[in-house]
Amino acid sequence: MIDSNAKLVGILCYLTLIGWIVAIVLHSNKRSAFGAFHLRQSLGLFITGLIIGWIPVIGWMVWVVVLAFLIVGFIYAIREEMKTVPLIGDFYQNVLSGIN
Repeated sequence: MIDSNAKLVGILCYLTLIGWIVAIVLHSNKRSAFGAFHLRQSLGLFITGLIIGWIPVIGWMVWVVVLAFLIVGFIYAIREEMKTVPLIGDFYQNVLSGIN
């Protein structure tokens, strides 16, 4: 069973960038592998959306996919699962490994 603080961090980080900031503050007070995992997943999705989202037409399609992946990650966090989001989840777990 996941600690309630870790679960809250996992859920909040998918709820906008403000939610991510609140989650990282909560996580810094009481670190957990679960919280760090979901912080990396959600930050990676936000970064992808912000970088590619500026490209006309393709950017809108990417935002739709990012939104779908944010929902998937949110559901994983609610279910207390540490599963990566499709396609880019493993990549961001490696690239953002400094978040722990």
